[in-house]
Amino acid sequence: MGTFQKVAKMSEIPNGSGKVIEVSGKEIALFNCDGKFYAIDNVCVHQGGPLGEGYLEGTVVTCPWHGWQYDVASGVNPVESSIRTATFPVKVEGEDISIEV
Repeated sequence: MGTFQKVAKMSEIPNGSGKVIEVSGKEIALFNCDGKFYAIDNVCVHQGGPLGEGYLEGTVVTCPWHGWQYDVASGVNPVESSIRTATFPVKVEGEDISIEV
């Protein structure tokens, strides 16, 4: 079990968008889906595309390189459930967003 580290303020990530952050030397994509925050590995398992720069629709992000998709809540590809990326627990306290790594 890791420790929670403050990584951003809620105001830094508008609804329907993502932000790439670095925590303990790892790039993580942090998303705001209607006020609920999710964190996944920033690296697409297909060819390493930057998921934090992808298009977010609901809770599904589309990799900007080749269109692979992941549900940011579960890390699972909505088409093929055996394809997944790592997720990280997120905690919001006041305006502060923390991720467990």
